[in-house]
Order: sequence, then C-alpha cells, then structure tokens
Amino acid sequence: MSDHEHAGPGYASPEVARQQPPEKFVYVASLYEGTGINKPDFIAVVDVDPGSPSYGQIVHRTEMPNVGDELHHFGWNACSSACHSQLNRDTMVVPGLRSSRIHIIDISEPRAPRIKNVIEGEEIKEKLGLSAPHTVHCMPGDIVTISMLGDADGNTPGGFAVLDARDFSVAERWERDAGGIEFMYDFWYQPRQNALVTSEWGAPNTFKDGFNPADVAAGKYGRKLHFWDLEKRAKVQTIDLGDEGWIPLEIRWQHDPDSAQGFVGATLSSNIIHFHRHNGSWGVSKAIDVANEELEGWPLEGGVPGLITDLVLSLDDKDLFFSNWLHGDVRHYDVSDPAHPELRSQVWLGGLLGRDGGHPNAPGPLNGGPQMIQNSLDGDRVYVTNSLFSTWDNQFYPGIKGWLTRLNRQNDGTYALDPDFFVDFHEQAEGARPHEIHLPGGDCTTEIFQ
Repeated sequence: MSDHEHAGPGYASPEVARQQPPEKFVYVASLYEGTGINKPDFIAVVDVDPGSPSYGQIVHRTEMPNVGDELHHFGWNACSSACHSQLNRDTMVVPGLRSSRIHIIDISEPRAPRIKNVIEGEEIKEKLGLSAPHTVHCMPGDIVTISMLGDADGNTPGGFAVLDARDFSVAERWERDAGGIEFMYDFWYQPRQNALVTSEWGAPNTFKDGFNPADVAAGKYGRKLHFWDLEKRAKVQTIDLGDEGWIPLEIRWQHDPDSAQGFVGATLSSNIIHFHRHNGSWGVSKAIDVANEELEGWPLEGGVPGLITDLVLSLDDKDLFFSNWLHGDVRHYDVSDPAHPELRSQVWLGGLLGRDGGHPNAPGPLNGGPQMIQNSLDGDRVYVTNSLFSTWDNQFYPGIKGWLTRLNRQNDGTYALDPDFFVDFHEQAEGARPHEIHLPGGDCTTEIFQ
C-alpha cells in the first residue's frame, strides 16, 4: 500500500511513523494497588517537552472510578493496521488486570483524557468466561482484541476477548480453535504473514499474590510460544522453549510488514529468543543469554536472574532494548542481523546487584529496577519505569518508590541516561507506581502495519 492510499488512523508504514515530530507528552499507567494507599489507579499525562515550563511534571491524572484495578497494559481503539477504517484514534482501552474491568477513555482532548465508559469484569466473565485482561491491540475489521490470562475463576485456560471498536460492546471470543493452549500472555500479529503469536505467563491465581519458585517446577508457569493462522483464528504450531525459555512474556515482531521474524523475552530464564519462519514452519533460537549473578543472601539456587520483563524494538527494526528488572540494567543491542545481536549500550538504574548508576535529579539511590520501556517513533528516546506487578514489587523490592526516566541516543548511536529528565512518581503522585508508557500517536508496541 502506498502512502497516499492510507486514509485511516495511524501511519502507512514504519518509515512514515519515524518521520513524525517528537512527542510532547506521554501516558503512563499509574498504580496505587499494592502500595497500601486506598486510592484508584490512574493514567498520568507526563510533560516530556524540554521547552515546556512543566517539563518532567505530571500535568494531568485520569483517575479510575474504583480502587483495586491494577492498571497494567493498555492500547487504542484504532492504529496503523486499521488503514481501511473510518475510525479515528480517539479512545484508549485501559484494562485492570486484577479487577478485569476495561475502561474506555476519551482522548479527543489528548492532554486531558476522560473516562466515558467502564465494562465491568463481571460482564466479561459472564459473557466470555474470561478474566485478567492484558495486551490490547486494535485489529482490522473495527475490533479491539485483548489477551485474557484466566478463565472466569482466575484459572487456566485464558483466551481472547473482542470488543467492537465502534461502540465498545463485548462482542465475542476471538479464538476459533485454541488447540489446547493452557497459558496466555502477550500477542502480536502480522497481517501480510497471516500469522499471530502468543506467549505465556501463568494463571492469575498463581501469580496474583506473588512469585513462588516451586510453582515453576510444578508446571504452573509457561515456557511455550504458540503460532496461529490469523484468518482462521486457529493455533497451528507450538514450540516448547524448554529450560532456556521459562516465562516468555513480551513479544516484539519486526515492524516491517513483510517480516516473518521477531523476538520474545524469556523472563525467568533471562534469554532473548529469536523466532522466525522458514519453509512454512516456525523455529526459534537463543539470540541473547543474560547470565545469572551471584548475590549473598539470595535465597534461590543458581544466583539472581536478570529477569527480562520488557523489551522494545525500534521502528526501523535495528535497535532492541530490554530491561533486566532484578539486575538493574537496560541493554541496547544492534539487531540489524537478528540472529546475531551486538551489545551497544548498558545503563544501570537501581537493581539488586549494587551497580545503580543513579540519577542526578533523584532524591537518593534508585530503587526497584528498570521495567517497562518505550521507544519514541524516531528511535531517539527510550522511556523507563520501575514497577512490575504490585505483589512482585513488594516481594522483590520492599518499599519500592516509583520513577520514570529516559535514555537518549548519542552521536555514536549508543544510548545514555538523560541527566535532566526524572519524574519522581513517589513524590509527585503521593506514592503511586508507574507501569506501561504509551505515546499519544501510537508507538513501537502498538503500531502494526498492513
């Protein structure tokens, strides 16, 4: 499709998206859940424009109507894959992972989002038999599809919920033939490849109260990737990643719509897995291995895993960033050759290993570790927050205090800490913790191209 044929929301191609002006503000899912503060979670609007007098400040909060949602990931009603749609990108879809509510938020005034509707978790459980909404993607056909991690009781299997993107009614389950899949987590799809891939965490009842290592050996956490026929909505292949692939969470397919390859972060095993299709069949290989580190007093055998909790791929498919939440570093690799990544940058921000580089604007050493990350459309900036999941935060980083900071591309193509940008969520938002970050016009983790 040429640029002039693209009339719908989003961008005609990754190249067009990369040419957009720099973002002036970002949206951040912000949580009181788990802090002991009895307030609703909210979406923060953070000013990221260096020329603005409110630079580095939370300039608006859109509070949820209820306490206890655990906002986590969120997305849009329409994006670049909806290039034939008449819809505008004017609505955010913001689930509560713990409550199973789905908040429909009007962003017609982008700096002041407002809630226009809430789908109660009970409605979704009753109509679809699903709970714990996670990844939100708009899809062709004016639908919003959401991965659901549990059944109505918080056990497995999960599945997919579909909302009508025009009126946000609960429409149906997306899957026609799930092929016996037990666990659900993230998903990505590629229209030109007629393919969709899903990853695995565990049942909500397994992870909601914290991490028990015995649950891994008991088979209560996943280690498989599942590949689907997009048109038939049917699973066609499963790959067991083995001990190199425990808890494969975030999926980052290349943005090139003709690509049949991408990456997934095996969180507990702390490996980056490269997936690819060859002769009609999917295969995987380990592209990056983050070694465990010894730490005095660490209770588990084998040392501290990096715990790769998020990764993001630049829109030109050349730069891969990921966070080692327990070690405390954000890594940047050149993945021009996806099977042979080259480490280019490494920035230490908190973590358990005592290597925290700190931030000049922070009140003291950084706590927690780098967790959710987001890359600007032009690739020049990487945003980082430090909260993973309320109970896991409290387990691994007692007393965690939330922050948002940024890395900037340097003249040599590496990335370094921005010494001027630091948002102290603990101070500015009275103890709230920041999680996922999205750019107002879509970004590297929302845009899929036709």
